[in-house]
Amino acid sequence: MLSGTDEPPAPATVRASFALWLTAVAAGVFETVLAVIRAAAEGDASASVLTGGPALRVAGYAAVVLVAVRMRRGGGWARAALVGAAAVLGTLALISEPGAWPTDGQGIGEALRNVDVVDVLLGGSRVLQLAAVVMAVALMFRRSANAWFRAGR
Repeated sequence: MLSGTDEPPAPATVRASFALWLTAVAAGVFETVLAVIRAAAEGDASASVLTGGPALRVAGYAAVVLVAVRMRRGGGWARAALVGAAAVLGTLALISEPGAWPTDGQGIGEALRNVDVVDVLLGGSRVLQLAAVVMAVALMFRRSANAWFRAGR
């Protein structure tokens, strides 16, 4: 592997994908902070809600950042890992909670009537995460990105 200034820069599509992965992680961290604040404010402040869950999410976000760095450097395995773990599993996690609204005894109409500012911010964060991940994955498979990964950095 080349080092320092000898290494050719990643194509724009790979750099943009990397920036979008960081955007998705930042939105996820923001969502985690909001969820902890809400849990504390509503009295749902058990130790697992305030530490365990958020710590697990932050560890996952850190792993995504580390793998995204490897992807930006040309690691094909990192591109595959981002698609498999972060994009597929992360998307399932993002949509699972809102998808449960109709099944948790609360219809969508009732849920929408009870929306507050934190709900809007949480929803916006999830939309941003999902959009960033979808665009990041699409960019990782553009022609210039494919050539970059095939070169086997």
